[in-house]
Order: sequence, then structure tokens, then C-alpha cells
Amino acid sequence: MIKNSLRVMLLAALISCQSPETETTMNNSPEEPTTAAEAGEWEPLFDGETTDGWHTYGKQTVGNAWKVVDGTLHLDAANKKDWQTSDGGDIVTDQEFDNFHLKLDWKIAENGNSGIIFYVQEDPGKYEYTWSTGLEMQVLDNDGHPDAKIHKHRAGDLYDLIASSPENVKPAGEWNQVEIISDKGKLEFYQNGERVLVTTLWNDSWKNLVAGSKFASMPGWGTFKSGKISLQDHGDNVWFRNIMIKRL
Repeated sequence: MIKNSLRVMLLAALISCQSPETETTMNNSPEEPTTAAEAGEWEPLFDGETTDGWHTYGKQTVGNAWKVVDGTLHLDAANKKDWQTSDGGDIVTDQEFDNFHLKLDWKIAENGNSGIIFYVQEDPGKYEYTWSTGLEMQVLDNDGHPDAKIHKHRAGDLYDLIASSPENVKPAGEWNQVEIISDKGKLEFYQNGERVLVTTLWNDSWKNLVAGSKFASMPGWGTFKSGKISLQDHGDNVWFRNIMIKRL
């Protein structure tokens, strides 16, 4: 009888410990859904149908030279103005990013020039262009554009700072798949499935590199650790697609 009574008392104590609060904790259901970006999942930056999420640098909307055609974001450079396009301009994301993994496809017209720029500070009163603050992965027709004759200005390069290797860019008119990974100061470029560049940002070696580049006289250049992502209007036809990002 004493043994049975002891068993009953232990069972009752165990049941009393299993409160609704404990069950809720085990279910671990968040009160609000977690966004893809917060969960570290891929987030589309281009939906293939609209320019939602983008605007021309320093403006509220995207210039009419940027068109959505067959699931691509296309800069129509038919009407050039100086070195850019009339009613075009560099476009930037509405959002800012710090540590990220960006991937997209691009193709360029013959003799074309463009770029993927990141860590852009959107303050046109202080910084006239996206590249006044942002780092650039070069987009270029290596076979036809004069910039290809300049070391560190070829497709896949960290523009004017570090040359990419190997050079595996495809000819004008063909798609290239690229990735930019910037995570706590480690920067990597991938092009067509191969890592073509790796460096460390913001340390003394980086500061020396910037000091020897065309950006040396630009206030704060190469120091920003978050900012917007930009697609460049350099006055030439260029196409982008499958643009997506993951926050790290």
C-alpha cells in the first residue's frame, strides 16, 4: 500500500509540472512570421515583372530607360546623354545591406560597360554618384571595350583595386552568373562557378590599396560597412536577371 501511494504521489507531481507554458515553449511557434531575410534565406531583389524595390539614385522612381523585358531588367541605351543614358542613371535598391551574399546573371552588348556596385551611400548632396562611395564588380565586354586594356578594369575585377583570376567571362551577348559575398570584412567574387577574387576589407592593407587607387581622394570611400546595391548605367545596353540576396 505504501509503495502504491508513493507511485500515485510521484505521478501527480509529474503531471502538475507539465503546465501550458511548458507546452508552448516546446512548440516554439513565433507570434509573427519570420521574413526570408531575417531567416537568412534567399530574397529576390527583382521579381522579373516590375522594378519594385529599386529607384534611380537620388530619385523616387526608376528612369524609363530601365525596362523589364522577358524576365530581365534591361537598360535601353538608345538615347545616350554624355556617358550615361537619357532618363536612365544608376539604379539602387530601396533596402540597405551589411553582410550579404548576392547573386545574379548579367550580359552586356558589344563594346559595353556597366557594373554592380555595393555599400552605396545614397546622399546625392554629398556624393554625386553611386561609385563615389560604393565598391564595384566590373561588368564589361573584355573583347571590345577600351577599359579592358586597363589592369583592374576588366570583367570580374574589383574595379581599379584588384584584378580577378581566372578570367572566365563569356563574350558580349552571353549570360554570366556572378556572386558577391561580403561577410564581416571578407569579400569574395565568383564568376561562372569559379572564385575569381578574395580580399579583406577595412584593415591596413585595404587602406593602403585604396590610397593607391583613383578613389583615394573620395571622402570615406572604402570605409562603409553597409549600404545599397546598385546596377550601373554607363551608357551601354546591359541586361540583368535572377537577382537575389541572402543576409548573412
